[in-house]
Amino acid sequence: MRINHKQQELIDELFNKVKEKYPEIIFQKLWSNPDDPDHILINVFAPMEEERELEMSHYAASLQANIHDDYGYLFSILPENPNVILA
Repeated sequence: MRINHKQQELIDELFNKVKEKYPEIIFQKLWSNPDDPDHILINVFAPMEEERELEMSHYAASLQANIHDDYGYLFSILPENPNVILA
């Protein structure tokens, strides 16, 4: 996966804004969406209650949409939450 300077700047800005509001998240890695190599996924460790994770996802989605509208880049923050029990 290749990331240009502007993409890295926007990824850092996105992560930092989300982390400012949800300080418990921890950056893990970047990777390309297997279905769309231009869509960059930002994997974060998010040890929080499920409701807070949903709030964070909605907040991040708004920021991600703004980046897509303004710059055309697709980024998504993907939380890995050890507190969520999968049925």
